[in-house]
Amino acid sequence: MTAAVATPTAKPTKAGPKRSKGAPLLGLVAWIVGILFFLPVAWMVLTAFHSEQDAATNPPSLAAPLTLDGFREFFGATSGASPWPPLINSAMASIVSTLIVLALAIPAAYALSIRPVRKWTDVMFFFLSTKMLPAVAGLLPIYLIAQKAGMLDNVWTLVILYTSMNLPIAVWMMRSFLAEVPVEILEAAAIDGAGLITVLRRVIVPVAMPGIAATSLICFIFSWNEMLFARVLTGVVAQTAPVFLTSFVTSQGLFLAKVCAAATAISLPVLAAGFAAQDKLVQGLSLGAVK
Repeated sequence: MTAAVATPTAKPTKAGPKRSKGAPLLGLVAWIVGILFFLPVAWMVLTAFHSEQDAATNPPSLAAPLTLDGFREFFGATSGASPWPPLINSAMASIVSTLIVLALAIPAAYALSIRPVRKWTDVMFFFLSTKMLPAVAGLLPIYLIAQKAGMLDNVWTLVILYTSMNLPIAVWMMRSFLAEVPVEILEAAAIDGAGLITVLRRVIVPVAMPGIAATSLICFIFSWNEMLFARVLTGVVAQTAPVFLTSFVTSQGLFLAKVCAAATAISLPVLAAGFAAQDKLVQGLSLGAVK
């Protein structure tokens, strides 16, 4: 009588994620594209620390001595013109308009995604159609309205304009973010007796915080960089930072290093805001990318 010998069976191994053969090439292309986009910014920052004579050489010299003369000129140490009022005006117009946009866009996106209204696609197209008109086409009517209302050279005029300009894109972005909110959370909140305001404040906002951060940063950047309406509708009192930057461009003398220094200083608030919110920005912009 022979005993049967059981042979151990090999356990199935879990296959790891397959790496595409073209992944290294795509990564290299992404790095090359990123460097190409970053080169003009790096060149601007480097030129800001050069003297006007070194910045005007052709080709420019990378080994030229560094100096802070351009930043002294920008901050009024030699020119006498202070940049702080324009910077404060830009900050006020950008921050206040962004807060108003979020206060209006979140309920609108809630109605268009979680509690969709009838013909919501037509509503979204209407929001998008408001961005199809070139800004210069509405410049004269807006100027005449501001003139009749006595709102020329007033920072609150820019707040109203920036709010109306950024609201459509904010509603579009927030709708895509709120569409990712699990319905089960809202149903649980409704069972607990939470009202609309409570749901928005304690459920929607915490869950969609990455999307809110991404939307607010984009609206802030658009408002901070806007110059067309600020150039036409403001003068001295409500002058913004981009308008102040153009004062360094003259028809006489060298101004390249001064402009680069001014542009670098004006870009710092946007860079600081993006760096502070980079984690939530990446999360917000990637919402809905992977199901």
